[in-house]
Amino acid sequence: MSELPPPHLTDALDRAARLQPEQIAIRVPGPRHNRFGFARYDELLTFGELQKRSTALARGLLHRTPLERGDRVVVMLKPTLDFFVSMFALFRAGMVPVLIDPGIPRASLKQCLREADPQGFIGLPMAHLARRVLGWAPSANVHLTTGHGWFGNRRLRDLRCSDELELPTPGADDLAAILFTSGSTGVPKGVEYKHRHFIGQLELLRDAFGIEPGGTDFPTFPPFALFDPALGLTSVIPDMDARKPAQADARKLHDAMQRFGVEQLFGSPALMKVLAEYGKPLAGLRRVTSAGAPVPPVTVAKIQALLPDDAKFWTPYGATECLPVAVIEGRQLLGTRIATEQGAGTCVGRPLPGNDVRIIRIVDGPIANWDETVACAPGEIGEITVVGPSTTEAYFNRPDLTFKAKISERDRVVHRMGDAGYLDAQGRLWFCGRLSQRVRTADGDLHTEQVEPIFNTHPSVLRSALVGVEGEPVVLVELDPRTPHSWDGIRAELRALAMQLPLTQGIKRFLPHRKFPVDIRHNAKIRREDLAVEAARRLRA
Repeated sequence: MSELPPPHLTDALDRAARLQPEQIAIRVPGPRHNRFGFARYDELLTFGELQKRSTALARGLLHRTPLERGDRVVVMLKPTLDFFVSMFALFRAGMVPVLIDPGIPRASLKQCLREADPQGFIGLPMAHLARRVLGWAPSANVHLTTGHGWFGNRRLRDLRCSDELELPTPGADDLAAILFTSGSTGVPKGVEYKHRHFIGQLELLRDAFGIEPGGTDFPTFPPFALFDPALGLTSVIPDMDARKPAQADARKLHDAMQRFGVEQLFGSPALMKVLAEYGKPLAGLRRVTSAGAPVPPVTVAKIQALLPDDAKFWTPYGATECLPVAVIEGRQLLGTRIATEQGAGTCVGRPLPGNDVRIIRIVDGPIANWDETVACAPGEIGEITVVGPSTTEAYFNRPDLTFKAKISERDRVVHRMGDAGYLDAQGRLWFCGRLSQRVRTADGDLHTEQVEPIFNTHPSVLRSALVGVEGEPVVLVELDPRTPHSWDGIRAELRALAMQLPLTQGIKRFLPHRKFPVDIRHNAKIRREDLAVEAARRLRA
């Protein structure tokens, strides 16, 4: 008889601490480096120590501060030991950590903090300085720091309470965390995660990728590292700025992976590109996962060639609101490359067991009830919807956005992904692009992930971006600086390429661009709304 899933992440950590108390749970780079410039990784916690410290801090938060169960607490820490101890302590105390992508614009960050309306603020000294100077989170009356207790801040280490004081037991339907989206296609939104959503994610990830306790993970996106202790995995935190994966030093990544016998790696498409271009074999890895945006086929092919023959390269599809939804392995993805480069979209695999993925006719406004939807036939492009164990049901303090993104269906809530896509005859899901970024022409809609891969096949094109200017499709082109090119010649070749497929025959306008504005976290989500404004200005001129 299989063991029942734990009701929340702290129970999963307790189970791991009980089964393997002396195994290392987390290694972090630390400030010291060896003579080669590589981090010493001399800061670590075992599963038993992580459980003990997070429990002591949870007691201190409840009994030595005015904070109470259910209070929201902003966490602005780097991926140090304090980050992981604080997060598990908040979960254990029944409090609600609020995580905001540090790479978003400052104005958006302030708006997110105002919407979260937190009672507490845990941060580095610099985060507290910014809080005071910029007026962040005025509702927070408990200020905790990892550094010196200046300006009225209390030190986290002074709160630890080893007494056997009672701790609450969070329920599966209790609010566990508020995770803000990156806002790459609009205003960042605070996604409400209940404890059952985290456990649903945990189960989906474990079953989809065959994860077993005892392995070593290398998560280059810190929030994902929170799952490692709950899965019984040792987490080695990379020596890099997680906000800027495209600037990671591949030498440092390889050094850590080799030193600690890393078996699995998670990274954004930008990080995959760094490793692919470095070109050194990824010996020892058994599982690589990349999410956040579509991974270009050329990157998939390069990573696949660097991995051992028996390793798997997975690219799950999903969003902050529900992840993972579907998954595809690298070899299968490369098998669909020709179709993608001929306008079919990007195949993201089959929906995972437990996820109910359906395609509905595109409606730009809210849909209150499922009965109001119209199902699409196989192969017909519509909006992707999903409901499953990790599907969240609301945005915090944003009932208007919740109404637009959710559909009531009897006793469950369906999430509208905001993505265009379709299911093929084999039951595979294909992603065609964000609905908000589709170009509406007199001949029908054009979707970014169908159009752009066609032009990305040109040897001088680094990447392209489809935008609309007064109903006319325009393709902006970022040229590859490593290849010689003449814009007039490339434009003529792109126009000839467009004429080869019915999908793109109506595209006549191509504009060169020095460097696309992108989402800083993934370095892959192109800010097409900004490019559309620029394209309109350039065409007028």
